[in-house]
Amino acid sequence: MQNARNVLTPDALAMLQTIAEQGSFAAAARAAGMVPSALTYRVRQIEDALDVLLFDRSSRQAKLTPAGSELLTEGARLLEDIDAVANRVKRVATGWEPQFTIAVDSIIAKATVMELCERFLALAPPTRIRLRDETLSGTLEALTSGQADLALGVADLVQTAAIHTRPLGEVRFVYAVAPHHPLANVAEPLTDEMMRAHRAVAVADTISRGRGVTIGLLGGQDVFTVATMQAKLDAHLRGLGCGSLPECMARDYIDTGRLVVKATARPPRVVSVAYAWRLGNKSSQGRALQWWLSALESPATREALLERHRGV
Repeated sequence: MQNARNVLTPDALAMLQTIAEQGSFAAAARAAGMVPSALTYRVRQIEDALDVLLFDRSSRQAKLTPAGSELLTEGARLLEDIDAVANRVKRVATGWEPQFTIAVDSIIAKATVMELCERFLALAPPTRIRLRDETLSGTLEALTSGQADLALGVADLVQTAAIHTRPLGEVRFVYAVAPHHPLANVAEPLTDEMMRAHRAVAVADTISRGRGVTIGLLGGQDVFTVATMQAKLDAHLRGLGCGSLPECMARDYIDTGRLVVKATARPPRVVSVAYAWRLGNKSSQGRALQWWLSALESPATREALLERHRGV
């Protein structure tokens, strides 16, 4: 009988994950391009080596046993560790990360991000830049889960032992509606009861695990959910709903009369926004991260990331 170290290979863990996702051995075999009997044999090898059952075969579905579920959870971490080791080796050899991923919250000015990317790519580095659009808790989750190397637009974050942060600035929110919205001509300040009677526009949190953050919604209020802060702004301009918007994004539309700011009985909301990266000593930082952190030291750059919401 083979021992666990010989059978628990990255390919074997990936195969088990495929079975769990597909729901049956036959479907997993088709997805993996394997003969079903060969896949079943490999699973039995792993089970024999561990002396446990990984799947409950009492029904047509391949349902994970508690032991199987634990193996997949730990196996996923192991595969991430293997990838991390490979990336670290490449980084040590060249000084540049093979890929550098930036999680960009929808509150951040995309024009400024693109200008920074343009400056970075002008150096002709061997690093590939990848941008991820995130919102609310999803921005930080992308960083802490290892899916991003830098997060721009993390809100109200307290620094931890694993995450390093620096402030970008503060974002003031204003309650704004289109001129043709019913609330545009209602006497101020707006009470919760007045606002509850009208549809709110909310931005969906991109967090993949746990409950996302919901901001500014009142109990019993109808809601129109959109994917980004820009989509929320567009919905407000069309009179599809009401709610708070970052003043920096709405300013031009307020100045031209396309949005009307309404005072509410609630205190104005001001959010501290930061950029964040995973902690490590400077010698272990790749050259791409060093470049971005250096660029973000500029007060003008930090201000532009929050304020410059016009054009690319």
